[in-house]
Amino acid sequence: MTTGATRMRIDVPFPPGELLKEELEERGMTQVALARAMGRPLQSINAIIRGKKVNTADTALQLERVLGISAEYWLNLETRYQLTLARRRQEGRETAS
Repeated sequence: MTTGATRMRIDVPFPPGELLKEELEERGMTQVALARAMGRPLQSINAIIRGKKVNTADTALQLERVLGISAEYWLNLETRYQLTLARRRQEGRETAS
């Protein structure tokens, strides 16, 4: 029998851009339309969707304004993604020693 709360750590990293891509598809919105609405270059939006660019607070606020999904949601996704990647890097170093 276990006592106390059991914490589960999700260790499958996925960039927040994957969820952004799905959201755009559900809305029938293109990356071009999102870029225009946000006032951002298309390359920036595409880099976020591919997981090559990090969501910043400014980007999260722009996504909130355009999509109506809270900036906190986007930042939390980014933070979880970055933490998972950092854990994997550290665990890799620990097992290599």
